[in-house]
Amino acid sequence: MVRLLVTSSTYRQSSNARPELAAKDPENTLLARQSRLRLPAELIRDEALSAAGLLDPRIGGRSVKPPQPKGVAELAYAGSVKWDESSGPDRYRRGLYIHFQRTVPYPQLMSFDAPAASLACPRRERTNTPLQALNLMNDPVFFEAAQGLAYRIMRESAGGFRERLNHAYAITLGREATAREAERMGKYFDETSRGLLADPRTVAALFPNRLEGVPQAETAAWVALSRVLLNLDEFITRD
Repeated sequence: MVRLLVTSSTYRQSSNARPELAAKDPENTLLARQSRLRLPAELIRDEALSAAGLLDPRIGGRSVKPPQPKGVAELAYAGSVKWDESSGPDRYRRGLYIHFQRTVPYPQLMSFDAPAASLACPRRERTNTPLQALNLMNDPVFFEAAQGLAYRIMRESAGGFRERLNHAYAITLGREATAREAERMGKYFDETSRGLLADPRTVAALFPNRLEGVPQAETAAWVALSRVLLNLDEFITRD
């Protein structure tokens, strides 16, 4: 049944609103177009890790405790929660397997409207808040995903800036950058690169690894640009 639904012409429609449908189906009750929905909380994390080449797709097993912002676990009653970060492949397991601590739930899941585990949830709500953008930009998981994405860009594409940008867009958004996007991203990349040349400490903070064939300063600039791509509305939205 699921295969029948997702391969149907109705499901595969664009979510773009068309003027000729405004009067016939203004609320989309007749499924005249696709619904535009932000991804569920767990899948947003999975998508970022997948783009970075880090996601561990194993099925089943124990819950995991991926990195989270410092100080969160200490907010539990009397500081009784010990959040021992998972290591190895467990660090990158799917969001479905994240340990749910009722007193201090995993922040990224809560920011993106994951339901509380103490109640039944027949339907998830979707909100849009500034905290979500801050989460995508600064959460340790998404910062590490940006580093992984930058490394992929440098290793998998040997062309110039535009070729590498198109590769980054293909990984994250499934398309090439438009001329306008390439111009804006190019300016941002150049400004970032110039700033990093004068600030080696920031280079080390963005990309601390020194790998053969992977220029550290250039890769650090791609880390900065990757953080932008992972924060785009298009990246976390199903059209």
